[in-house]
Amino acid sequence: MIDRDRFPIDPWRLVETRYSEEDAGVTETLFAVGNGFLGLRGNYPEGRHAHEHGTFINGFHETWPIRHAESAYGFAEVGQTIVNVPDPKVMRVYVDDEPLSLDLADVREYERTLDFRDGVMRRRLLWVTPSGKEVLLESDRLVPFEDRHVAVERMTVTVRNADAPVTVDCQLINRQDGQDVYGGHPHGPGVADPRRAERIDAERVLLPQEHWQNGTRTALSYRTASSDMSIAVLADHLIATDNEHSHESHLEPDIARNVFRVEAKAGVPVTLTKVISYHSSRSVPTGELIDRSLRTLDRVVAAGVEGLYAAQRRWMDDFWQRSDVRITGHDDLQQATRWCLLQLAMASARADGWGIPAKGVTGSGYSGHYFWDTEIYILPFLAYTTPLWARNAMRMRTKMLPAARRRAAKMSEAGALYPWRTINGEEASAYYAAGTAQYHINADIAFALVRYVRATGDLDFMAREGADVLVETARMWTTLGFWRQNEGEESFHIHGVTGPDEYTTVVNDNLFTNVMARFNLRAAAQVVRLMAERAGREYRDLVDRVQLDPGEPEAWERAADAVYIPYNEKLGINPQDSLFLEREVWDVENTPHEQRPLLLHFHPLVIYRFQVLKQADVVLALYLQGDQFSAEEKLADFEYYDPLTTGDSTLSAVVQSILAAEVGYQDLALDYFEHALFVDLADLHGNASDGVHVASAGGVWTALVAGFGGMRDHDGELSFDPRLPRDWPELQYALSWQGSQLDVTLRRDEMRVKVRAGDPVTFRVRGAVHIASADAEAVVPLADQGPVIHGRPTMRKYSSMHREDGSHLEPTLPPVTSAIPIVADDLMERATDPHSLD
Repeated sequence: MIDRDRFPIDPWRLVETRYSEEDAGVTETLFAVGNGFLGLRGNYPEGRHAHEHGTFINGFHETWPIRHAESAYGFAEVGQTIVNVPDPKVMRVYVDDEPLSLDLADVREYERTLDFRDGVMRRRLLWVTPSGKEVLLESDRLVPFEDRHVAVERMTVTVRNADAPVTVDCQLINRQDGQDVYGGHPHGPGVADPRRAERIDAERVLLPQEHWQNGTRTALSYRTASSDMSIAVLADHLIATDNEHSHESHLEPDIARNVFRVEAKAGVPVTLTKVISYHSSRSVPTGELIDRSLRTLDRVVAAGVEGLYAAQRRWMDDFWQRSDVRITGHDDLQQATRWCLLQLAMASARADGWGIPAKGVTGSGYSGHYFWDTEIYILPFLAYTTPLWARNAMRMRTKMLPAARRRAAKMSEAGALYPWRTINGEEASAYYAAGTAQYHINADIAFALVRYVRATGDLDFMAREGADVLVETARMWTTLGFWRQNEGEESFHIHGVTGPDEYTTVVNDNLFTNVMARFNLRAAAQVVRLMAERAGREYRDLVDRVQLDPGEPEAWERAADAVYIPYNEKLGINPQDSLFLEREVWDVENTPHEQRPLLLHFHPLVIYRFQVLKQADVVLALYLQGDQFSAEEKLADFEYYDPLTTGDSTLSAVVQSILAAEVGYQDLALDYFEHALFVDLADLHGNASDGVHVASAGGVWTALVAGFGGMRDHDGELSFDPRLPRDWPELQYALSWQGSQLDVTLRRDEMRVKVRAGDPVTFRVRGAVHIASADAEAVVPLADQGPVIHGRPTMRKYSSMHREDGSHLEPTLPPVTSAIPIVADDLMERATDPHSLD
């Protein structure tokens, strides 16, 4: 999947050995650096030939009115889009007044790396000028984790074999409000893609405020035109050389330049370090932000830039100790796994109360919005490795509770309804069928909250903030759902919703939604009761905050016990929704590759008429609520839905891998895992240029730990049922469980659990209870790695079966014809054919 001559295998680095302009957008994403607050795409310091010159601050956005072709009450009214903040990356180099341009230059040596051990992007190249001068350029780019407001760009230029005048032109550029001066066009040509950011139709987005230059320091500041957010960026420039040099500066509202001219002697290096500071706010004046940035620069420069690099390495050492997953004997998989884990840190470590965008801070894809991706695919990694980051991510949802209450009221529901996609807490989904209708986000948030508390024991967070979310989300389900009586039995139904599968929208009794709503209702009741019994003061505070009625928990439990869970006796499966099996079956296997993903080639109404999945829906429910389904149900459901799942969503492969491993399709599980693992590194979905698929990266960790490692935590009980791939000799990973740090080692014949720090931990392996402590490692013999089923499921086994109306479950494709079919004649022929209903 990857050109290994250009991107060689290295378990601790992503390495590029050859420059190419053809996939600039992808490599800008792959070599991006960030810390969860600030992100810099992997653009070249020359500032040319970019897919997107991207610099992003988490949560810094502009708003704009959504213009619906046909509006209706309750539609989202205001869009939100992440803003490309001023770009600090440009450091243009001239030798003999000739510019370095990689597409034209004679480059004899080239290497660019992203080092996983310290999170620094480095580049080294040897440029031979037309006059034969050998110029060595070494640069690095750092966005520290410990100091989230800082970035460093550093470049060393050495003319090896001759004296030469060298100029380095360092710039800060507001690219948001103008094309690149070299003609770059963000996103490039192509078809309309809903996964990309909306383009803001405004004369300006960033309105210039205070800007100045003082010596080698530069300040630019702006306020957004509509959202009224403010930002300041300051840069200081430090030059170190034994050569004679001079400095001059140029300033305009949208560009600031610091130009260094050097009379370079042969072999005498010139090192320029640009220290940058960003501060932003929803309400603070830009003058105050400039003062903050000044203090940041003063502190960093006084302490020395090298201290940032040393602190970064220490921080990363700690990160890998608690987060690394080691795959023995497969350096290619190891390299890709560590790249994914680093992306999770870069997306979340310093989000600090903001959300985690679907692309992190590596690109503008999905407009920088927060989705359910965070709770279902990213929070597990955070909760089980660095709980503080998980708590910070959950606090984003608790802070958005007032907006969620307003949204519920607008949608005629009680409690709170969280937005499907948002930055500021308000719903920003313009297409309600595949957006707002995904009410399951309420239950996803509740599920992640409970999982975090069970994994960490953080009852304080639950009592002070989390319980409010559980109560308000449970209230929403009680008004959204309704009761039915059938032969004396009552059932609770939820209609008019969309599940995770966006190829099937606005349906009744979506299984995923119902199963997760049931969890939400039960969890809310349980937490409220426990608080009433054990935390009287906190319970009274909760009652006051949410005006809790004492009878509500009982009502939630009654609804939960009666939630309708679709099941078809004839096929022995759980239908995705009440009418799913009545639809025609899409022939996914024979769909031409050029028609994928379906959403870019078929009208939604065409897709909605078929049994076809954008992403695993029922299968995800089987994993998240695995204790609610039997092994037989899981196998039957997986075998039915797997052939119908297109994988057009990057959220599918990881879940399919986990369930495939559990039910026995172990080779298929590895195939799905590798697809998820390389989704960005090999650009398997053709849109890695828009930013990292952070949720898929989080799913990679879950596929390793929960899929092959077999880890589950149903009802707060830690358990394992391993499924080690047959050609993997060993899998090792770290785990945080209720304050204890575990090291888990899985081999084919045994599993070892060691407590590195903390109290002893009790867990189960295939039903048997074990205890590990700091003094006694638990060693568990394994007879096997679970059931093994070869091949992969197909729809052929179902094609001879009939629906309730007698029709076949025969896979087909949407008709494409240049002639008008005579439908009446066709129906008459079928009616007179005695075998037409066979």
